[in-house]
Amino acid sequence: MNKRQAGAEYEARAAEWLEQQGLCILERNFYCRQGEVDLVAEDGAYLVFVEVKYRRDNRAGHPLEAVGPYKQRRLIQAAQAYCHKHQVPENRACRFDVVGILGDEILHVKNAFEVF
Repeated sequence: MNKRQAGAEYEARAAEWLEQQGLCILERNFYCRQGEVDLVAEDGAYLVFVEVKYRRDNRAGHPLEAVGPYKQRRLIQAAQAYCHKHQVPENRACRFDVVGILGDEILHVKNAFEVF
């Protein structure tokens, strides 16, 4: 299995897990010039942009650590492009979540970072 296939498999696993937690998945792999958003979901009033990271073990670091400042900026830009494309109202509550999969363990961090 190559990296792209593995990524798709773990994103599907994260989407299924999030749906079990009550989120509604609206879109998978939103691509634009500014970057990519793995999952776009709704959680009550929130429009949620989700980054999924997988690590077999923590030798390369914890998956949640992989969403640093550069990746956060790219996610914010891609989320803005998504909102523009889908005409999301400016006052819509949005947040950025990260789902880290470490082996078989799924960790979900809501509102993982803020947009300033």
